[in-house]
Amino acid sequence: MTTLGDPASGGPYPTGPAGYPVPGGAGLAVPDAPPPAPPEAQPPAPPEAQPPAPPEAQPPAPPRGPGVIPPFPAPPVEGRGRRVGLGLGLGAAVLVLVLGGGVAAAVGLTTVATNALNEQADVVVGDYLDAIRDRRYGAAYDMLCQQTRDTRSEAEFTREVSAEEPIASYDVGRFDMVQLSAPVDVTYVDGSTGRLRAYLAQNRRTGGFEVCRIEE
Repeated sequence: MTTLGDPASGGPYPTGPAGYPVPGGAGLAVPDAPPPAPPEAQPPAPPEAQPPAPPEAQPPAPPRGPGVIPPFPAPPVEGRGRRVGLGLGLGAAVLVLVLGGGVAAAVGLTTVATNALNEQADVVVGDYLDAIRDRRYGAAYDMLCQQTRDTRSEAEFTREVSAEEPIASYDVGRFDMVQLSAPVDVTYVDGSTGRLRAYLAQNRRTGGFEVCRIEE
């Protein structure tokens, strides 16, 4: 409300609602004009759509305990015993072949070694008897093993073998690896025959055989 002055007091005239003076309305209260209406409130803008968040990684499931039904059916057991038996049979056959091959190889190596020793003994005994037959007693003495030469001098050896009946021919038999000896069939100058035995020893330095003695 606005109070207009009195004309008698020199103040402004009271006015009406339309702004005109109101007679005799000194000191009248005039209602104020209503305040302007506030601007209409705008509704807030809707929030923008956000992309969905990725799903969180889940920890792996714990292993199944005993008694839990497996996710897949168990393999069939029909025919398993037959397959196991067949596999065992094949393995046994392979083992037999391998062992058989090993035995055959061992036998072959033994045969080769025996033949080599027999050939070496034949050469050593033959060279010694050739020297005795040809009366090369010094060469024959040098072919003796060290043990024999340590117990007999060359002179003693020459005296003994020169008194023996001369040998015309000989035949060295198969070498015995246990006794380290070989049989010798001899034919003497007078036509008589006999069987001697040559005992050998292995030279520690050279590894070859040497004659130690020949006796009946």
